[in-house]
Formats: sequence, structure tokens, C-alpha cells
Amino acid sequence: MTIAEQFHLPTHFQLQEADAGRRLIGANSGNRADDKLADKAKTAELAEKISALQDVFAANHDPKLLVILQGMDTAGKDGTVKSVFGQLHPLAARTVAFKSPSQAEKDHDFLWRVHQQVPAKGEIVIFNRSHYEDVLISKVHGWIDDAECERRYAHIRDFERMLVETGTIVLKFFLHISKDEQKERLEERLADPDKHWKFDMQDIAEREHWDAYQRAYEKALSATDTPNAPWYVIPANSKTHRNLAIANIVYERLASLDLKFPPGNLDYAKLVVK
Repeated sequence: MTIAEQFHLPTHFQLQEADAGRRLIGANSGNRADDKLADKAKTAELAEKISALQDVFAANHDPKLLVILQGMDTAGKDGTVKSVFGQLHPLAARTVAFKSPSQAEKDHDFLWRVHQQVPAKGEIVIFNRSHYEDVLISKVHGWIDDAECERRYAHIRDFERMLVETGTIVLKFFLHISKDEQKERLEERLADPDKHWKFDMQDIAEREHWDAYQRAYEKALSATDTPNAPWYVIPANSKTHRNLAIANIVYERLASLDLKFPPGNLDYAKLVVK
């Protein structure tokens, strides 16, 4: 079984039964500090390998990679970008952080702004939140009804199928943390003035809807998990285990492409640089 298969969304997925603190890979010595250090070291090694694969990925000018990170507030989307993708060359990689839609974006269909940000050939793009917000926060707050939500699930499946059929690899990660873990992380931000910039009063307001979000995530993930664009449920109470799991899956997928640099140009050997 590959590492990706270990984290793939179960057939009959129930979020309340998913253990956010479960360790599936990496060190498990029982010493939390030692395991954390081992996870960090292995993640750094994999991040370097992913960066090396990016060179041959970009050189082929054909494949495209879209990484989607979703999760509750404080689940670690920013931390994942920094630890797993921080070594990527910015000329062929970028991160898109989707915020509340502008009026112009609201005047179009909900996928309009998303389609503009998908990767071009040879590019790696990371979505920090994504089009899934339109079936999560919109559903939780009653901005769309059940029928519209089902239509959007279908639109998302068709949209991602189109991306895959035109050469995009789609990797979707749900960073799963517990309610208690979120409480600790919010309290840490409040206690440390250097982390106040990361705190948003809206985080407290949205926490009041925790159960509704859990139900919305459970349904959205199950409705949009497809063979070509699968969901991976990443236990994220441990930041280092979260990063290690995602780094492994991304590396596995890129390495499986078995890409090579394009053939060299024999005529270049005749050139003389004066």
C-alpha cells in the first residue's frame, strides 16, 4: 500500500470517526519531542526532493500540478505551504490564497475566479483554501440551499475532471484537526503578541458553527472524491506529522511520473561562446 492509499478518503467516510491525532507514518517512539524532530528532518529531505523534481517537471512544459489545501481555521494550511513547498522555485510555482469574493467575482459563476488561477504547463500551484469554500461556508451560513449545493458538487466534479483530462494533476488535502486542538492554537495566538497578526475575530465566530462545518466537510469530501481527483484526509493535530504526510504524497506522485529532461540539442555542441 502506498502512503497516498493510507490517507485516501474511506469509502464510507464519517468525519467524527476520523482520529485527528492518529500517526500513520514517520517516527512513533512514544517520545513526542524525538518524533517531532524526526518528522521535521524527513519532511525537509522530501521538500528538497520535491524541489529537485520541480526542475524536470517544469522542463517538460507539459504536466501541471494543482495542490488544494482545505481545513478548519488553524488547521495549518500556511504551515504546510512553508514546510512542504517552501523550497520551490517561484518562477514555476505559486500559492493562491482565496479570500471573500469581490463584487466582480460575485457577478460571475463561483468557479470563474478559480479557473483563472489553475496552473499552466510546467507549473505547480497551491490553493490555500479554494472553490470548496463555496460548498462549505456558503452552506453552513445558509447562503445556498441543498439543491444549489448539490449542483455545485456536480460543477466541481466536472471542473476537476476537465482539469485532469487536459493534463493537470489534482491533489486534494483535508487537514483534519480536533475542536480541542483548534482551541489550543487559538489560545496560543492570543497569548503571544507576535502571533496576533494571525488572529482574526472571525475565527471565534466561525468556531461557533463547528458541528455544521464538520457535516459540511463530510458531505463535500464524499461528494467530490473521484478517481482522478481524490481527497486525502490528513490527521493534523500534529503539525510535523501533517507536513510529513503531505510531503510524502506529493513526492510519490511526482516521482511516479518518471519524467526526464528533454533530449539535448546536438547542434549546441558546435557553438562557441566568445
